[in-house]
Amino acid sequence: MTIKQGTKAPDFKMFDTERKERSLSEFSGKKTVLAFYPGAYTGVCDKEMCTFRDSLPELGGLNAQVVGISVDSPFVNAAFKKEYKLGFPLLSDLDRKVSSEYVGVYENFGRIPGYSAARRGVVIVDEKGMVTYFWVTENPGEEPDYSAVKKALA
Repeated sequence: MTIKQGTKAPDFKMFDTERKERSLSEFSGKKTVLAFYPGAYTGVCDKEMCTFRDSLPELGGLNAQVVGISVDSPFVNAAFKKEYKLGFPLLSDLDRKVSSEYVGVYENFGRIPGYSAARRGVVIVDEKGMVTYFWVTENPGEEPDYSAVKKALA
């Protein structure tokens, strides 16, 4: 993990749910909430992504957008996005490189030997590409403090 508040967010390239390569630089011009989640269709992740979905109008008023990032495949993320009507991009960190660099990974996630997943974390990148908010948890069952995220965006 090399990301810290007050540093430049490293650019990345990952595939979205339509298998289109997307980069962080593409989201510049608005504040971007990078919401790292361990896995689609897991209770806490479902609740977190739906909370961000329900907050989109308020976040838009703060000149902010949301991008979800997990190690799930574009196919799983596409089904997840459709089922929960998530109105923001979901990116697939298939090689775990971006997750490792930004928030770290949970090793042996779900007690599955050899399986690593993105740690739950929220990183806010401002319009100029600087990290203005950073939160990560060791406990995959813990949700972010949504009011703190909104406060950081205000």
